[in-house]
Amino acid sequence: MRGMRRGSGVRTRGGRGVLGGPAVVVEVIDMLTVDDRGGLIDVEARLERQSFRTIDDIIIHDIRELPEGRGLETPLREKRRRNWQPGMDSGIESPPASPMRHRIPVSPRTPRLQREDDISFLANCGSDSDSDDDDEETSGVVPVIIPRVYKSLMETPLDEDAAEEPAPATNTVPEDLEPADVLPKMTQQPRDLYDFEWRDFPTTPIPPEWRREAFSESNVGPTTPCADPYEIFIQIWDQQFMEYIASETNKYAQQVVSGMLENHSLRPTSRICHWQDTNASELYVYFALILAMGVVVKTRIEEYWGSSPDVFYTPGFSAHMSIDRFLLLSKCLHFNDNEEMCALGLEYSEARLFKIQPVLSHLNRKFQEMYRPAQNLALDESLLMWKGWLEFSQLIPNKVANRGIKTYEICESQTGYLWRFEVHARKKQSPQQVVDPFLEAATPATVLRLVKGLEHKGYTLWMDSFYQSPCLARRLKCLGFDCVGTLRTDRKFVPRALNSLTRQNMRQGQIAGLTSGDVDVMVWRDNNRVAMISTYHGYGQQTVRGSTKPILIHDYNIMMGGVDKKDQLLAMYPIERKRTKVWYKKFFKRLLNTSVLNSFIIHRQSSSSALTHRNFRYMLIRDLLAKHATPWPVLPLKKFKADVSHRLGEYPMRSHQRLRRACASCKRLVRTFCVGCDRAVCMDPCFVKIHS
Repeated sequence: MRGMRRGSGVRTRGGRGVLGGPAVVVEVIDMLTVDDRGGLIDVEARLERQSFRTIDDIIIHDIRELPEGRGLETPLREKRRRNWQPGMDSGIESPPASPMRHRIPVSPRTPRLQREDDISFLANCGSDSDSDDDDEETSGVVPVIIPRVYKSLMETPLDEDAAEEPAPATNTVPEDLEPADVLPKMTQQPRDLYDFEWRDFPTTPIPPEWRREAFSESNVGPTTPCADPYEIFIQIWDQQFMEYIASETNKYAQQVVSGMLENHSLRPTSRICHWQDTNASELYVYFALILAMGVVVKTRIEEYWGSSPDVFYTPGFSAHMSIDRFLLLSKCLHFNDNEEMCALGLEYSEARLFKIQPVLSHLNRKFQEMYRPAQNLALDESLLMWKGWLEFSQLIPNKVANRGIKTYEICESQTGYLWRFEVHARKKQSPQQVVDPFLEAATPATVLRLVKGLEHKGYTLWMDSFYQSPCLARRLKCLGFDCVGTLRTDRKFVPRALNSLTRQNMRQGQIAGLTSGDVDVMVWRDNNRVAMISTYHGYGQQTVRGSTKPILIHDYNIMMGGVDKKDQLLAMYPIERKRTKVWYKKFFKRLLNTSVLNSFIIHRQSSSSALTHRNFRYMLIRDLLAKHATPWPVLPLKKFKADVSHRLGEYPMRSHQRLRRACASCKRLVRTFCVGCDRAVCMDPCFVKIHS
């Protein structure tokens, strides 16, 4: 389980430094910034005025002491659980040696015999009372779970006798109770971005659904529903853009020929001498063959055009395009004119991505126009392996492909649909004065650029500790977003008391947290120390399958894997693994592969067919070849039957010269002979002609 902390199930980031240690990105900023009223704010002085500066200033709770609740997120597919009842098989009332559940972590100071919920779990495992299913589950309405402390405050007895008896617990909010009646002043907007007044959580917990932004986006899913794989793919790679790629490819081929003539490296046997201008239909066929290489995986490109009649024979590739033409298109494929690069006066980062920038802009626009994502969005980075020299390549040791091209991506959490992405190119800071150093730094500015266009719609961003900070969370909250994720406690404006909590001064199962009204921060001690941040979850715990965790952790584990889900689905069809010397052509194959995956997600959302991802690619490749290919004539294989006892041999050497004899068929002097019939014969075609 790479990238997982044992026990908590929370995805974490390993060291990003060269030596493998934790390398935290330190951004040098001016500690004087401008507030909304135009005055200067001394950030260091505000940090010094923060409360909760020591461990003694905060209260550390046990996880089971927190009010019970229920997470707002549900997985796309529920995990299957084996139902077992005591004595179901042989009448034995004792549980099996290893029941199918997660083991509940026990703190060192808690005796094992005092865990009554463990005993009740084993006694009622698989029974009706232990299951969460009820008759009202099919209605689609999730009941709101009211914490125990909150229930006691809502109870209003009619007389003194009724006040002495405990009121029965309910699982629904009373109809006459509204959020405005119980939401305290802590949810009011702060005076400015850096006004963090950390305090303990209120004794009356506020339900998370009341603090969460209301999701106002309607018609979630494809904007133009379509079930045909070919039609969806054509909407992304439309005819106009394919004609543009064809014109740039033809222009670059002429530049290659001119450069070879100037360098006197053009030979009559070069493939480029047989170049003919391409068009959009031929590029569609070229794309189809590239996609087919992800389904039929071979180690070398030449093996797809092999002519040996064995089990590895794939005549479909040679039937639609020759290998020389395929290699020529791979060499001359181009997306932008090199001669315009110097005349445009581009910035430092824009010049690096100039050759593939039209593809990046086109796909970003198409992905956003064709799909409206659901409420939960995962923001994470993806890495494409590139071992060659590249100035902006990244090294992330805890990833399998630990070196390559990094992209920041926003994906739908449950489906993995890529909605927007940005390539990390190490932008140089402009010399202009920075007004807001925290939000105009590299990482927060990237987050704000990726979510542009989704403001004030109630989206929830799930991010890891590489992006999260209290300032960014408050800024997103002001823009109508919610954000949840793990946190590095050494960030600015995080209470120092939480930063001083380590594994040594916390027992397993303990949790400590503070709130500033709109931003909550917590530190939980499971097998490891986990710091969390949220804008609506609050203080609550939930027990699922015998494992008690904060509600924030349950929801985070469900919704954070959007980008990882996309990478997992793409890894099954590795079209970008074919070797190339140009980095942006490999990155183009990754984008082509991603566009097919997005097309498949649109197809699944538009229709109720049970077409799998692999069959979707089969159908797309066949339609592209059927509608755009001009089939090449396939020569029939020559069938012959040769005697295995007859084989070719060579005459021995005599006086530093090999003997030669006249061929029995064509009378030419040859050095080869047939071992079976002891006659001089040519290798081709006389040997096959005589013995067929």
